[in-house]
Amino acid sequence: MSNIIQKGGCLCGKISYKFNQADILSAHHCHCKDCQKSTGSGKATILLIPASSLVIEGDIKNYSVTGSAGSHISRGFCENCGSPLISFVEENPDLKFIKAGSLEDSSWVSANSSFFSTSAVPWSPVDKDIHSFTHNPDFT
Repeated sequence: MSNIIQKGGCLCGKISYKFNQADILSAHHCHCKDCQKSTGSGKATILLIPASSLVIEGDIKNYSVTGSAGSHISRGFCENCGSPLISFVEENPDLKFIKAGSLEDSSWVSANSSFFSTSAVPWSPVDKDIHSFTHNPDFT
């Protein structure tokens, strides 16, 4: 990954963020039922990044749930427009998951793997060209 500043934010513009592209650890598609519901689609494409590398402007509202593996997932969104932006596992707040769809330019994103392949829906199938996990790898 290159040393390029990437930016993103919500639909209404009240929340923005930026980070150095070189700080991205990896990118993944998550097909879990929670990601399907929170995105309103068949999966969430997420970028993993250290929290210290992410600069956020604006107030993100968080909604927490207990994930399938028992960890507590905090899903951050804009309270005004509802755009999903950044999530994290509460047991490991130093690692953030940026929703790739909230980037200003996501043309450089390439997923490394898929999570929760067993929950994938037929109209949004798992990408057979990348490794897939039947559930979630351990990020804690």
